[in-house]
Amino acid sequence: MKLNHACRILGALVSGTLALAANLGEAREDYPDKPIRVICPFPPGGTTDVVARLVAQKLTEAWKEQVVVDNRVGAGGIIGTELAAKAPADGYTVLLGSITTHAVNPALYKKLNFDPVKDFSPVTLVVSSPQLLAVHPSVAAKSVKDLIALAKAKPGQFNYASAGVGTSPHLTFELFKSMAGFDAVHVPYKGTGPAITELVGGQVQMMITGVVALMPHVKSGRLRGLAVTSARRAAALPDLPTVAESGVPKFDVSSWFGVFLPVGTPRPIVMKMNGEIRRIVEIPEVHRTLVSQGAVPETSTPEDFAAYVKSEMARWGKVVRDTGARAD
Repeated sequence: MKLNHACRILGALVSGTLALAANLGEAREDYPDKPIRVICPFPPGGTTDVVARLVAQKLTEAWKEQVVVDNRVGAGGIIGTELAAKAPADGYTVLLGSITTHAVNPALYKKLNFDPVKDFSPVTLVVSSPQLLAVHPSVAAKSVKDLIALAKAKPGQFNYASAGVGTSPHLTFELFKSMAGFDAVHVPYKGTGPAITELVGGQVQMMITGVVALMPHVKSGRLRGLAVTSARRAAALPDLPTVAESGVPKFDVSSWFGVFLPVGTPRPIVMKMNGEIRRIVEIPEVHRTLVSQGAVPETSTPEDFAAYVKSEMARWGKVVRDTGARAD
């Protein structure tokens, strides 16, 4: 009797394992068979939105299922990120996350209703992007050194815009202030788009944010670009110096954007999405579009992306501690 009972248990375990394997195989072969939602936790017009829409368009073309961008904004990207973290782990809700959502916010906020590591399955890095320091044309500075000198001569009389408290542009500017030794007033907005609109209109005087978002305004003359934040000059703006070579040695910051799925998403779905996005980024048309807008196409395996996110969390945790930046 005991032997028969053990055989029945073993048979059930085998059947369950085979059923799970069949389901995973089905997920790999049949996915997707309905529309997919890509959550962008920032408003239209910013770098995150630009990248999300480009990826969504190409996934729609490849998979013949509608891939729709859903801008869920607020709280420096926290609202959209939390929504994605709590979504079903079936591959039909995707997050276009960033340095802000997965590296800066965990350091800046004492309590989040999600864990950026435990609640997500990293899929792939998509692009990295140097940020751009730009000023309104009414500001007399023609260089980073000019800007620092002006700000030091009039402490607290200059202001700078950001996409919101705790976003990468906010922390990057705080790091810039700290390393350059000047002061400026932070004016946060609900996203990159609204912040740039106010900068172009002259309501604020300067800003650091992604090259993708600011470059069109710099090229049109509505804003004046002073420098890029990365260690190397941007391919799209080769004549613009880096902040480091403009008088702030060792300054080196780049934004990054990547795809995440809710934790527990079947591995075949993670790998299918990884392979498709990596293929998309290498399409000559897509590659040229990203590079022309100042981004650096840069994909990865899920494992490498996970390790990179953890290293960025450690780095920005130190920046928050060193600068004393706060979310309130």
